[in-house]
Amino acid sequence: MRFLIIFSYDGSKYFGFQKQKNQKTVQQTLADTLEKINKKPVTVTPSGRTDTGVHAYNQVAHFDLDINIKTSALKKALNTILPPDIYVKKVQKKANFHARFDAIKKEYVYFINTGTYNVFEKDYVWQLNKKLDVVKMQQASQCFLGTHDFSSFCKKGKEDDCVRIIHEVVVKKQGSKIKISIVGSGFLRYMVRNMVGTLTEVGLEKITPDAITNILDSKNRCQAGIKAPACGLYLKKVYYD
Repeated sequence: MRFLIIFSYDGSKYFGFQKQKNQKTVQQTLADTLEKINKKPVTVTPSGRTDTGVHAYNQVAHFDLDINIKTSALKKALNTILPPDIYVKKVQKKANFHARFDAIKKEYVYFINTGTYNVFEKDYVWQLNKKLDVVKMQQASQCFLGTHDFSSFCKKGKEDDCVRIIHEVVVKKQGSKIKISIVGSGFLRYMVRNMVGTLTEVGLEKITPDAITNILDSKNRCQAGIKAPACGLYLKKVYYD
């Protein structure tokens, strides 16, 4: 029986989502927990990977179990065995569902602290601690909308097809913090963090808002801004038909 789960996790203590030899990862932790329930190894397939230190509000994954178990019982068992920094919100039986290939778009959010350094939020919000021009960042963010080749905003030399669709980018000031929401058809490795890092350079007035268009056209990673730290990034939602 195939199951779909929606779950959240604090990525600050994990070496990313994907299984890695001799490293603590979210995928391995889920697989180990499910093996205890299923009494056999279980393959966990997520909607996508997140890097070391990145968090998720609503990650989605699927897996197949050999046992007959109610969704309510499976949810309770998972949350009993899993560590407290991973929490399963929903369990559903879903035949023929594929968490990755059935996804049509994703939403990420990123948080930046422009105020005084906060030691308690250092693993969850980028402690930039500098004033940013939010209006200019908002102007620049709209240059990302539509279909573009994001070669300038992905890990250099790691992607064959860098064309993605960005449906929405919203930059909001919330007290001393800035929240950046990005909805797209899919994202390349480091793409969101590189977009955010470049937007902060606009906010610091190192580059102008319209420079984003030229950076996209250049298809050159060296033309974009810094890669924002992983700590401020959250996978908020995965969309399906």
